[in-house]
Amino acid sequence: MSSSCRRPEHSAPPEMFYNQEEARKYSQNSRMMEIQSLMSQRAVELLSLPEGQSCLLLDVGCGSGLSGDYLTEEGHHWMGVDISTAMLDVALDREVEGDLILGDMGQGMPFRPGTFDGCISISALQWLCNADKKTHSPPKRLYTFFSTLYSSLSRGARAVFQLYPENSSQLELITTQAMKAGFSGGMVVDYPNSTKAKKFFLCLFAGVSGVLPRALGSETSDRTVSNQVQFSGQRTRFKGMKGKSAKKGKDWIMEKKERRRRQGKEVRADTKYTARQRRPHF
Repeated sequence: MSSSCRRPEHSAPPEMFYNQEEARKYSQNSRMMEIQSLMSQRAVELLSLPEGQSCLLLDVGCGSGLSGDYLTEEGHHWMGVDISTAMLDVALDREVEGDLILGDMGQGMPFRPGTFDGCISISALQWLCNADKKTHSPPKRLYTFFSTLYSSLSRGARAVFQLYPENSSQLELITTQAMKAGFSGGMVVDYPNSTKAKKFFLCLFAGVSGVLPRALGSETSDRTVSNQVQFSGQRTRFKGMKGKSAKKGKDWIMEKKERRRRQGKEVRADTKYTARQRRPHF
């Protein structure tokens, strides 16, 4: 069996894959519960929340509430969003402490600005890279999710996503859309040299740039750097340019002139001197 066949997101949309039978596993399989708890613990650690303070956190793809159980144990309040009614039913049966919301993360987060002190998500983000319906565009759905999440977080808050990326292009798609939505941050890869223990955590900063946390399983601090992929919002780089394009070569000018012609505007005729480089005056 190929690795792609083992990926649940390839077999069915999440609301169908996580049916009653699959949902029951999350409340009865002790190994699964232990893994979920450990990953939640690491995600909260990467949030770097203020010590001894009770925070309001968002759990995206909360499922049966296993991650939420850890948040409750740590003294935090939380709200969980999930697309699977079967998983949320299990969470209700388990009488979890958090407030539960049925929702598709690809349609955005329905919360007021600055509601949450942080966000975690365990094994859910990669589902947005699939188009389960004809109307689904993964880049648009990712951007909608990240932009609405950015708004719902307080400034300076973090969002940490444990995910199972399929390949490097999928990681690039996810991080690019997060950056477009205003986040900075990057990928922290724990135990990069271990096939089984290797874990990917996308650590995002809302409103402020921060230093990426150290990855686990690194022998030296120098080695750690290669386990972190950092990016920052590019919007700030062009603040002083007041909307002007960074490129003003011949192609750019010809395209602009063509666009103005289509708009019915008067445009100078093209000549061999169009877009010529002038020598600087001294």
